[in-house]
Amino acid sequence: MNKVEAAVQMKCPRCHEGEIFETKNPYNLGKMTAMYKHCPKCGLRYERESGFFYGAMYVSYIFNIGLFVIATVAYYLFFEERVYWLWYILGYVALTFLLFPLLYRLSRSIWLQVFIDYDPDKATS
Repeated sequence: MNKVEAAVQMKCPRCHEGEIFETKNPYNLGKMTAMYKHCPKCGLRYERESGFFYGAMYVSYIFNIGLFVIATVAYYLFFEERVYWLWYILGYVALTFLLFPLLYRLSRSIWLQVFIDYDPDKATS
């Protein structure tokens, strides 16, 4: 498994085996943000320093800008008669809220993959 697959599957960046989040379902809103402190397989501490995951906001921001650009281009390509702009904005906001749990987790997973190297020898458990 490469780093991209590990990020998408939300696996530990060091061993690519352990889970990052306590539940696999990002839409379980009660546990949406619940992360393991350490990898269940190799023991890697996920939060390297206090505030480490603030950087994941930049990844999330990139996803949201991409989503906005795609939604805007789709609006202009697929609706010849311009739909009232308020419906477009409301639809975009609804889409953002629907995708938020998934993008939140994916952003954190990618952030971890960027800063921690793969080391299969560390997966001892």
